[in-house]
Amino acid sequence: MNQKYPKSERLKSKNTIDLLFSKGKSVSKYPLRLVYVALENEAKTDIQVGVSVSKKYFKKAVDRNYYKRVLRETYRLNKHIILESINDSYALMFFYQSADRLSYDEIHEKTIQLFGKFKTQVETEKPT
Repeated sequence: MNQKYPKSERLKSKNTIDLLFSKGKSVSKYPLRLVYVALENEAKTDIQVGVSVSKKYFKKAVDRNYYKRVLRETYRLNKHIILESINDSYALMFFYQSADRLSYDEIHEKTIQLFGKFKTQVETEKPT
């Protein structure tokens, strides 16, 4: 199982990010939220992921950066849950949306639950 997070999986395209916020669908597991949109085979990889932590809840950049690192790490360790359930290319944006300061283990568990919800939602959306 490949647990890397290469540059090709990082969401950097402004157009794709705009598409996420205009047409994306959402899945939540407090305090995490995942916004996703299917891409038109333009992506080099199956998945592109971005991470965001709100300045509203964490005023100091040090705190925001810590939670972004934690989100990236929990994604990297659990991306197999997403990859085994998708056939198309997806762009994902991963948000931490609370002022609650959860521990790494709590965030890791919530990430697994969130990816499980994403998996079931994508499977129900597939046309039969």
